[in-house]
Amino acid sequence: MAIKSILGLYESPDAGANALDGLHAAGIEPHQTEVLTGTPYPEGAFGEHVPQHRLFRFPAFGAMFGFTLALLYTAGTQLAWPLVTGGKPILAVPAMLIILYEFTMLNAVIFTVVGIIFESRLPDFFSKKAYDRRISEGLIGIAVACDEQKVSEVEAVLKRAGALEIKTA
Repeated sequence: MAIKSILGLYESPDAGANALDGLHAAGIEPHQTEVLTGTPYPEGAFGEHVPQHRLFRFPAFGAMFGFTLALLYTAGTQLAWPLVTGGKPILAVPAMLIILYEFTMLNAVIFTVVGIIFESRLPDFFSKKAYDRRISEGLIGIAVACDEQKVSEVEAVLKRAGALEIKTA
């Protein structure tokens, strides 16, 4: 079965919320709908499904990876070339702390940036979703991914909710 992408354009947030309510009443699953807007509305403002993010895991794994890498790097370097100076121990922990901290923070930041890109689903090179550039000018788009059999039903629901225009991709 082929999946079609249908986009309904609305002028007001209330009309977009009504369209989502109508789609859910018509049996469209919440994960099949997406609200597209250029205006920063809070998550769930239209009654849409708010997916759980896993962004917090990326900096945690990055920090653990960076700490482990720094520990291996500093301890390995000091053990590979042992320089005994004044009877002090070979592993100088105070000097290692700075490098441990820097590697930990660096990798946490790098993993966070990668996590943001991953969680934002960027880049989406192969998307077959319907889109209209007027969304960035203030219109609200309700995108629905459904089977070809439900296209006419979804278009009817979007039209009933007051769609200015309906596009299909």
